Amino acid sequence: MTTKSLRKKALRRSSNSNSTGLQNSPTAPSVTSFNWNCRMFTLLISALLSVCVLVIYSVSSNMGSAVGLEPNIDRIYGIKVVNEFPHDPDAFTQGLLYGGNDTLLESTGLYGHSSVRKVALRTGKVEAIEEMPSSYFGEGLTLLGDRLFQLTWLTEDGFIYDRYNLKKTGTFTHQMQDGWGLATDGKVLFGSDGTSTLYKIDVKTLKVFEKHTVKYKGDEVHNLNELEYVSGEVWANVWQTDCIARISGKDGVVLGWIYLPKLSKGLLASGNRVSFLFYMM
Repeated sequence: MTTKSLRKKALRRSSNSNSTGLQNSPTAPSVTSFNWNCRMFTLLISALLSVCVLVIYSVSSNMGSAVGLEPNIDRIYGIKVVNEFPHDPDAFTQGLLYGGNDTLLESTGLYGHSSVRKVALRTGKVEAIEEMPSSYFGEGLTLLGDRLFQLTWLTEDGFIYDRYNLKKTGTFTHQMQDGWGLATDGKVLFGSDGTSTLYKIDVKTLKVFEKHTVKYKGDEVHNLNELEYVSGEVWANVWQTDCIARISGKDGVVLGWIYLPKLSKGLLASGNRVSFLFYMM
């Protein structure tokens, strides 16, 4: 999600009649609508892990008993900002991938404005775009081979696109409760639906074949949002917090945390917000 997407769940509940189904959801706490505009993406590098992470991530004081908000527990990592790039301030980004050759592949949301697009990393120029039907709200995106897989909010519907021309080549039904985040290790798809569940989806049948409850020291970690697969782990930003969970894809156990309070403070000072993550070797 872009910095503008910090309003994601709040706006979607109020801006379209199709979104009323989330209003009573126990996994989607109410938030105040925000008024910030996106001006830049921030490219980050994990200081201890030596990998690049693009993070625009939702911030809140609510992390729950599983984490707490003070960095005084084990396996906490920080980040260092190393670069910034321009980006369309009107793009309601829900999924973002590095497509090679200085290009980004992006899924945007909002009813009537959802799309899949190819974007020049250094200029922010939209080089290609495939608009979605107005009845769908675009969500998580991942790339496997030559195929882009995209989720949609409040449905079990997913779309498949050709990575080169962005033309839709198929559809699938994922069987999760909702469509939030999507990632892959090159063998299976990992999915999230805003709960504490991490799903595994077979790439041939595109059906859920395994799922795990994500826990840290025995406590469930709810509100799992955007996903990335990084060096054998599934990374998930936890919606409305300053934390990214590093999760074992084998059993759902949280292996550690990436803590972002300084980044959040800096973005807030400039009128931006952190609400998603992006990984690039």
